[in-house]
Amino acid sequence: MKIIIVGDGKVGATLVEHLSLEGHDIIVIDKNQKVIEQMVNSYDVMGVCGNGASYEVQLEAGVSDAQLFVAATSSDELNILSCLMAKKAGAEHTIARVRNPDYLKQVPFFKDELGLSMIVNPELDAANEIAKVLRFPNAINIETFYRGLVDLAEVKIDANNPLCDMQLTDIFDKFNVRILVCAVQRKDEVIIPHGDFILKAGDRIHITAPRGVLVNFMKKLKIYKHRTKDIMITGGGKMGYYLARQLCETGGYNVKIIENDMKRCEHLCEILPDADIIFGDGTDRAVLLEQGLEGQDAFVALTTIDEENIISAMYANSLGISKTVAKVNRVSYQVLESIGMDSAFSSKAIAANRIIAFVRALENSGEESSVQTLYKLVGGQVEALEFNINADFSEIGVPLKDIKLKEDTLIACIIRNHKVIYPGGNDCIEKDDSLVVVTKRNHISSINEIFE
Repeated sequence: MKIIIVGDGKVGATLVEHLSLEGHDIIVIDKNQKVIEQMVNSYDVMGVCGNGASYEVQLEAGVSDAQLFVAATSSDELNILSCLMAKKAGAEHTIARVRNPDYLKQVPFFKDELGLSMIVNPELDAANEIAKVLRFPNAINIETFYRGLVDLAEVKIDANNPLCDMQLTDIFDKFNVRILVCAVQRKDEVIIPHGDFILKAGDRIHITAPRGVLVNFMKKLKIYKHRTKDIMITGGGKMGYYLARQLCETGGYNVKIIENDMKRCEHLCEILPDADIIFGDGTDRAVLLEQGLEGQDAFVALTTIDEENIISAMYANSLGISKTVAKVNRVSYQVLESIGMDSAFSSKAIAANRIIAFVRALENSGEESSVQTLYKLVGGQVEALEFNINADFSEIGVPLKDIKLKEDTLIACIIRNHKVIYPGGNDCIEKDDSLVVVTKRNHISSINEIFE
């Protein structure tokens, strides 16, 4: 697929890295010649130096026969204009990164009237992911499928956890709770487990079950954490605003934001009347303690500097705060693991995953059952994908026990008529079902690719 990406910032660079590895024909447009040279030398892509909103530059990049045009510069307006021009010039699909909260209510207009295929707001998407974890603090991360009906939660097994040294097939007999362990990270190894797999202390497991069943399971393990109520956020930028607004609108939360820019504080006071806005340095321990950090249920570090977010979150954790979250973009997953970080979120990675899922759906939109939702787990080593099953699916009506899956792949659940089925060998896949698949195999774009 021919894909043009305008802007080589955090989102653009992440897209180039992943989509080039998936074998697409990538052309990067950026005003900075050095950036273009670096991308061309690092990945199998082409580069055009210039303004992505320029008609001549777009033509030079070959926009007239591009299947997808992605505008991910730092300017919302430039991204929208670039997509409009690309659509007129012949690009089949266009995606714009739009971050300004003022444009949030206009997203339907952008798509319906201006013809944009997708609007990506990295900060809003990341805030949504953080809010899910705050609602279910037992999980390190939570991925949601089929409009919130299915949760895939990441949980760490400590040494005193009853699951230590337990075989997966014994979990139901021991706790009378039906959950499915989809993936296990053990140090540097990632396993898609079978029923005879034995869990160990230090494992990070990805489990799926209905939310009520997950809560009941955590209670039986005696590790259940009650829903957070008092939440402190450092950093009142776009992500901090989106998160605080969502929590305030949901109700039942006491939200406090610490921001070091006075004008921004004044603006936040106007647009977030239900939150407490504090002018101060959220990386200063004295300020945090003065504002009551020790009495908080959760601490979320959302400043612009990764290292400060990590240090602040680790400090909050040392004080016994039950849930700590940090925004990171440049620090690797392995580094976070080595220092014992709890929950960390990258807005660029979340936005890139949405676009990658869109690309894979485009690849098979004509015939095969294609990807609807995609999450990368364990630092990108595992993918969890949601598929809608169309009539073209080759194994409709065949019992799962008679179907051979490829290695390191499992069907986590089937959603049929808005009901979740955790399948056994006698269950079948039917037309119009939705499937959640977990696999170590990358670049899967069709459900038929998971079978031998």
